[in-house]
Amino acid sequence: MENIKSYLKDTYVEFTEKTTWPTFSDLQKSTVLVAVSTIIFALIIFLMDKGLSLVLENVYKLFA
Repeated sequence: MENIKSYLKDTYVEFTEKTTWPTFSDLQKSTVLVAVSTIIFALIIFLMDKGLSLVLENVYKLFA
C-alpha cells in the first residue's frame, strides 16, 4: 500500500511542479494550425479522389 501512496504522490508532484503547460495563446495557435492543416489535407484527398474517378470513368467508357 505504501508503494501506491508513493507512486501517487510522485505522480502528483510531476504533474503539478515539473510539467510545463502551454499558454492559452499557444493552444489557440496550435488549434488553428491543426484545423487549417486538416482542411488542406482533406481538400487534397478530395481532389485526388475526384481526379482518379474521372480517369477511371473515361477508361471504363473506352472498354464498355
